[in-house]
Amino acid sequence: MEAFAVRDLREHTGELVRNAESGQFSVVSKHGKPLFVALPFTDELLSAGVSVALADRLVQSGELSTSSGAKLAGMPYARYLQHLGAMGYSLLDDSASLDYELALLDPVKPIKPAKPGAPTTPR
Repeated sequence: MEAFAVRDLREHTGELVRNAESGQFSVVSKHGKPLFVALPFTDELLSAGVSVALADRLVQSGELSTSSGAKLAGMPYARYLQHLGAMGYSLLDDSASLDYELALLDPVKPIKPAKPGAPTTPR
């Protein structure tokens, strides 16, 4: 592990990248307090669920679509939508979106069953 100060990142970017490439993590601090950890993407890290957490964060911030989030998370699309719902994330996050979606459904009329003896082919 290596530690870097935020103010020194510009000078040590290459070192940060080399550490990640060699499998080491680095801690970046601001005013002497840890701010974030730079972790290399390894198979072990991904199997621990980091890809799902990263996908969730990017989808919720609007930086990634739900379909791209499902791919990043390594889940089928429908399963990822269920996962997001279980996490309390709504695809329709405001009333304007809901009103828009409901307006799209408004012209859709249910199909009425045919009367007995009526022809079944459309005219």
